[in-house]
Formats: sequence, structure tokens, C-alpha cells
Amino acid sequence: MDKQKGRGRFVFFCVAPATILFFIFVVFPTINVFRMSLYKWGGFSANKSFVGLENFKNLMKDAKFFQSFQNTVLIIALVTMVTLIFALTFAGILVRAKMKFKNFFRVIFYIPNILSMVVISAVFSAILDQRNGLLNGILSIFAGKEVSISWLGSQKTVIYSMVIVLIWQAIGYYMVMYMSSMSAIPESLYESADLEGVGPIKQFFTITLPLIWVNIRTTLSFFIISSINMSFLLVQAMTQGNPDGGSEVFLSYMYKQAYTNGSYGYGMAIGVIVFTFSFGLSAVINAVTKRDVIEF
Repeated sequence: MDKQKGRGRFVFFCVAPATILFFIFVVFPTINVFRMSLYKWGGFSANKSFVGLENFKNLMKDAKFFQSFQNTVLIIALVTMVTLIFALTFAGILVRAKMKFKNFFRVIFYIPNILSMVVISAVFSAILDQRNGLLNGILSIFAGKEVSISWLGSQKTVIYSMVIVLIWQAIGYYMVMYMSSMSAIPESLYESADLEGVGPIKQFFTITLPLIWVNIRTTLSFFIISSINMSFLLVQAMTQGNPDGGSEVFLSYMYKQAYTNGSYGYGMAIGVIVFTFSFGLSAVINAVTKRDVIEF
């Protein structure tokens, strides 16, 4: 009995610090976001007035908010699909293919993930520059004439330019995660498939994907959260929402309203929408992709 009590106290003291910090820095701030979304407040003065759901009603009439919503959904959809395809493909090649310098390629693919988003935005701002950018220079060579596309200055291209940057930054991280799962698959399964005359592509879809499906489901939630967070950092460092809100996303618009325009309560209402949207989308994806776990 004494041993059980001692073990219980040990577990309690190990878990208590993390639990306290979680409540202080996650639970309480989240509750406060919901509470402040019901107030009209500038964020710095002592005067704040309770307005109920007025902030949310105003959001439904805000064209800029819906533009940031559309941009965020587009980023999540494109970044998730393209990154998932490329990360799985590269992981499958590096794990299964017989090639030299595998570790070298792993490092090269992972480097973008360890770079600061400020550094990445500076690099791609130079690449996408309308006058002296590398991309327009390459296109000019192939076109045989000068190409001067304003990648970051046009509402038609800016969001897709950001998508490309986010995909480039994320592929290596998810590739490494998938490689870890693929490496755990018994080689005997592939040897049996080879004896049956099953080709590499069919092996990938019938053996590899089903056995790493749990990992894929987990990373789909990561895609949603990271796309929302990283797109905010990229907007702040690269475009500041320009041109005319064409690159504005959920969190950048929330930040602008709360800390630049002095509408803290309105910004927190956007925060509530972001929280609800990301949580709900993750729940839907987990429900849709649920399947029986295949063990080996």
C-alpha cells in the first residue's frame, strides 16, 4: 500500500508541473479569447463594454474577413494535397529504392524546415521579384522575351506564390515522418509481393499506404494547424497582407484587427472562428479517414 501511495505521489509530482503550465498558457488564454470576443475594447484602455454577439454579426458583413477565410481554406487544401503527395513519393523512393547518398538527400530535403520563416520569405521575395527575380529570369529564357510577372503584387498570383513557399518549407518535415513509418514495415512483405510479381507502384498502394495510414491521419491534423500558423508568419514577413488584402489569412487579419486597428474584441471574435474552424475541420478529417488499424 505504501509503495502504491509513493508511486502515486511520484506520478502526481511528475505530471503536475506540465498540467499547471498547460492550464496557465493554453486553457485560460483560450477561455479568455472566448470571453473577450463578447466585448468591445481597444486592448489598452480600461474602458470595455459588453456587446454580446455583435462582433460576430459584424464579421458576417466583413468582406475582408471572408477574403482571409477563402485564402486560408485555399492554402490548407493546396498545401495539404501537394505536400502529402510529394512527401509520400520522396519518402517511398528514399526508403525503398536502391540508391547512393540517401542520407544526403534526407538532409537536403529537411533543411527548409529548420530555416526561419523570415529567412525563407527573404529568399523567395528575391526569387519572385518582378524586376530582378530568378523566376522571371528563367521564364524569360524559355519564352525568348522579357517576362515581368508581379508574383507578389497581383491578387491573382500572390496566394499561389505563398502556397509554393509553404509546400517547399513543409515537404522535408513530413517526408521524414513518413520515412520513419515506412522503415518499420517488415521487408518480408515486399519480398512476398515480389515473388507474386507485384510491381513497386502497386506495392506502394497495397502495402505501404495501408500500413502507415495511422501516421497519415495524424499528419493531416498537423497540416491544418501548421498551414494556419505558418501562413500567418509568411504573410507578416513577406507581404503584410498586400496587395489590398489579397494575401490576408485568418491569423494575420486577426492580428491586424486586434493590435493595429485597436479592435481587440473584434480580433478575438476572429480568434474564436479560427479555433472553431480548425478544431471542426480536424474532427471531420479524422472521422472521414477512420479505418481499422492494420497490424503486422
